[in-house]
Amino acid sequence: MPATPPVDLAAGIRDLKARLKAVILAHYYQEGEIQDIADFVGDSLQLAREAARSDAQVIVFCGVHFMAETAKILSPQRPVLLPDLAAGCSLADSAEPEAFRRFVAAHPGHTVVTYVNSSAAVKAMSDVCCTSSNAVQVVQSIPPGQGVVFAPDQYLGDWVARQTGRELVLWPGSCEIHEMFSAEAIAAMRRDHPGCIVLVHPECPAPVRAHADVVGSTKALLDAVKAGPEAATWLVVTEPGIIHAMRKARPRGTFLTAPAGVRGEQGGCTSCNTCPHMRRNTLEKVWRCMAEQAPQVHLDPDLIARARRPIERMLAIG
Repeated sequence: MPATPPVDLAAGIRDLKARLKAVILAHYYQEGEIQDIADFVGDSLQLAREAARSDAQVIVFCGVHFMAETAKILSPQRPVLLPDLAAGCSLADSAEPEAFRRFVAAHPGHTVVTYVNSSAAVKAMSDVCCTSSNAVQVVQSIPPGQGVVFAPDQYLGDWVARQTGRELVLWPGSCEIHEMFSAEAIAAMRRDHPGCIVLVHPECPAPVRAHADVVGSTKALLDAVKAGPEAATWLVVTEPGIIHAMRKARPRGTFLTAPAGVRGEQGGCTSCNTCPHMRRNTLEKVWRCMAEQAPQVHLDPDLIARARRPIERMLAIG
């Protein structure tokens, strides 16, 4: 394949997709131009399902490393390409496998529920996985009275505990983007934009969630926009990549990105809310990984087998 990318990257990617018989999956937090060339755009749960059901010969995962690992776990015989192997996740990194092993051992008899934003090694120590879309449903599937360890996001776990009325043992992890939003900044924007509808991801701390009109996964927030007024003003308190899909759903809507931190003289930090890991992927890197069929995600077969069980239990729950 040529080392120099074509002028029309999107056309070049479509050509490579046909040659490789590939499927391109993109998370809502990717740049809009990457979402536009993807076969499927979704949140972690949607993309996990698409990876499992796709009959493509090659999977191109435009997201971060743990997402591509999940696709590889579900499709071990197929190559899984990730445009940039360095596209990691602060939340997944917060649960180092050996420390997590000790944490689980300190809570014997507990069911271990692990958010998919975690490494394959951490998934392999879990009983069942979940996403922000189905975390409540997964915890509700566990018999009352059964102890539950929830990892790695403490804020998502806190939200799930409040929704289910269950006492959860929380691993103290967090997303570096979602934990930077502040209640003060959201309150200030509400005052500046009266009548706006506030959409908040459950990875945010409880004081931020308290200002929300809707709390939910990226898909749930997008669904709220689709079901809402055509010309509403929406304050989006999550990674702003989702706004690309929201604008497509409601072209007459106004979408405001929540600043990170307390509002200052310049209106707060409106770039700190962008995930640097998600944005490592670019259209050129998508083309190049397909042209070179690298980098690929590789996992030990034994690790795949152990990590697959909790993912399959999650998919069976819904």
